[in-house]
Amino acid sequence: MVTIDDISIAVISLIRIGAVARFIYCTVRLSAAEEESTQYRKRAKNTVIFYIIAESIWQIKDLILYYYKS
Repeated sequence: MVTIDDISIAVISLIRIGAVARFIYCTVRLSAAEEESTQYRKRAKNTVIFYIIAESIWQIKDLILYYYKS
């Protein structure tokens, strides 16, 4: 039986893998395409910001669940 914790762990894993893959893709394209470097630099920066926000949301969720379980 799949629980909410299993689903959240799967979503967190997908977000982490996707953010790392996107960042690596942007850095590879950044080194390959010099005329589009500002575009890929911005995309890489936005990927890092997305990852930080996504991790923060999961930490806040864990804090709220810990608070109400106690």
